[in-house]
Amino acid sequence: MAESPAAKVYHDGCPGCAMERRKEDNKGIPYKELLFVAITTLASSLPISSLFPFLYFMIRDLHVARREEDIGFYAGFLGASYMIGRGFASILWGMVADRIGRKPVIVLSIFAVIVLNTLFGLSVKYWMAITTRFLLGALNGLLAPIKAYSIEVCRAEHQALGLSIVSTAWGIGLVVGPAIGGYLAQPVKQYPHRFHENSIFGRFPYLLPCLCISLFAVLVLISCTWLPETLHKHKSIEMAVETAETAATQESTVSHKKSLFKNWPLMSSIITYCVFSLHDTAYSEIFSLWTVSDRKYGGLSFSSKDVGQVLAVAGASLLVYQLFVYRWVDKILGPINSTRIASGFSIPLIAAYPFMTHLSGIRLGLALYTATMIKSVLAITIITGTSLLQNNAVPQGQRGAANGIATTAMSLFKAAAPAGAGVIFSWAQKRQHAAFFPGDQMVFLLLNLTEAIGLMLTFKPFLAVTQQYK
Repeated sequence: MAESPAAKVYHDGCPGCAMERRKEDNKGIPYKELLFVAITTLASSLPISSLFPFLYFMIRDLHVARREEDIGFYAGFLGASYMIGRGFASILWGMVADRIGRKPVIVLSIFAVIVLNTLFGLSVKYWMAITTRFLLGALNGLLAPIKAYSIEVCRAEHQALGLSIVSTAWGIGLVVGPAIGGYLAQPVKQYPHRFHENSIFGRFPYLLPCLCISLFAVLVLISCTWLPETLHKHKSIEMAVETAETAATQESTVSHKKSLFKNWPLMSSIITYCVFSLHDTAYSEIFSLWTVSDRKYGGLSFSSKDVGQVLAVAGASLLVYQLFVYRWVDKILGPINSTRIASGFSIPLIAAYPFMTHLSGIRLGLALYTATMIKSVLAITIITGTSLLQNNAVPQGQRGAANGIATTAMSLFKAAAPAGAGVIFSWAQKRQHAAFFPGDQMVFLLLNLTEAIGLMLTFKPFLAVTQQYK
């Protein structure tokens, strides 16, 4: 006689069990919880890249670079400071989220955004700018718990949607952030009829975009009052979590007490994720520096407002893709094949960028807008696919720590990306007439090499996956 499946065990007063009951009763998509996930993730991600459109001009105004060609060097280290800070603290925040809950870490992270992002906009010295960005990265521990949270509020059949919401909101933040920075930086110069030179925005030309993001974060912080906790909190947590989790996740319970660093499906997906994150961050930095630099250095001579407009359109296309297209891509191809295909298409696309300098007018606009929209869609497909592999490689009790490890590793890669990209970009501008891959062509070649490495890591024997993806 076959054994009956184990009955699910719920405990009164446990927020995790309450969430499991809610999922059992409501088999639909948890729209309210996913809305919280989206706006919270967006508030956390907006400050990360909002400085890129005005970073070149900010370094110039801080008078730290002696020559124009050296601006990229200093810009790289300022761009890296956030990721360095996040790299130091992400594992700690993941462990805290596994111990006291997802919600406290989320609330503290949003509060850090409000305070430190505003202080960054008030920076008048290079050291102040770097310090506030470093602290913002160290105290913004949201990414690890919010990924775990997005899985835990969804039934198994909706988990891809839950993680795609995180990736979408994060990706939109990384695109809309620069748009906000581009449109609102230096308001006295861009909108002289509305902002006076003697106003606070004349004295602090980069405060307005930071202040707008911080005000949005205040609204998000207030909304967190209604954010339900998902972590199980009771003595028999091991039994209850495992019986309440889905069958796919239960496969990982055998190694529940096993070190996460010995979980190769987790670690291989994290390493792959980190390589793609390195590429995406370097691309964001290089794209912003390349578009605003002078055409004599291989750039497009755009203003920060022009860059913001391009990135805003890319963000809109990303939103449409994730809401209406990605779930079908994941359903048909799965996370592994979709990641491979997106990575493969990214390589020829990036190779076309340096040749856009030969275009102008409508042809340049059409080529650049199309390329950035497609690149955003491909990048978010890759990040969502690798995130799904990570979160389904561990049980709930280890998700916060697992995402903390992933965020720490990713942050170290992302810290190296803008610093390295800034140095390489500065070097490339000095070799515009070289015979072998002159100037900007060398920059985009190195971006493609990174993407190719990431693509190779998605294949066996390196990438190991759990049974549900075999």
